[in-house]
Amino acid sequence: MIDWQDAHLHAFLSAKTEAEFFASLSKAAKELGFDYCAYGMRKPLPFSNPKTFMLNNYAPAWQERYVAENYLSIDPTVAHGMKSVMPLVWSDKVFEDCRHFWEDANSHGVRVGWAQSSFDARGVAGLLSLARSEESLSEAELRHNAPRMAWLVQLAHERMTSLLSAKGGSDEPVALTARETEVLRWTADGKTSSEVGEIMNISERTVNFHVNNAIAKLGTTNKTAAVIKAAMLRLL
Repeated sequence: MIDWQDAHLHAFLSAKTEAEFFASLSKAAKELGFDYCAYGMRKPLPFSNPKTFMLNNYAPAWQERYVAENYLSIDPTVAHGMKSVMPLVWSDKVFEDCRHFWEDANSHGVRVGWAQSSFDARGVAGLLSLARSEESLSEAELRHNAPRMAWLVQLAHERMTSLLSAKGGSDEPVALTARETEVLRWTADGKTSSEVGEIMNISERTVNFHVNNAIAKLGTTNKTAAVIKAAMLRLL
């Protein structure tokens, strides 16, 4: 296990482009017994249209079909990954509410799979999916490979984040002061500026000063949006 991790760690850290990163990821997936792998990353903002980055080696016909039918919006593995970091083994039960999607995937040779998500401190979500056409995942196989697969999820997230950041695909981090953070926390609890001032033993004017600074740093237009964005970025 350690030798396997060391070999792939070196390959991932050596990757300078998304293509090199995905080549390393695909190789690791193949060694774990999967023909296909997919990695998606979604930023928490903007709310109306979160930035999403996706890489996969599925057959071109399935890639085109997935996009054309907007399957991302109904894919239960994605829905699971957005609310839980527990690994998910694909099954008929998982796809029981979207049978047409599952049958379509099967017809394109995507029949057996596993997925697990990860989240970082800024709320960025990543999802690794490993799939193949035949041979169900046995309990023995899962027990043997689970540590490698879970490790791969975290490594992929870290490396993809670094690559996107290096090419400008990641926003500059927002640094709020302790006072700005505290003011936004109380505001998130529904307190008015006057009430926050009383709690923090500062003037209402000072509270508004900190709120306005936070609004400017977060690039929002009002304090409600500032509170929501700060919370999504896990600054509170």
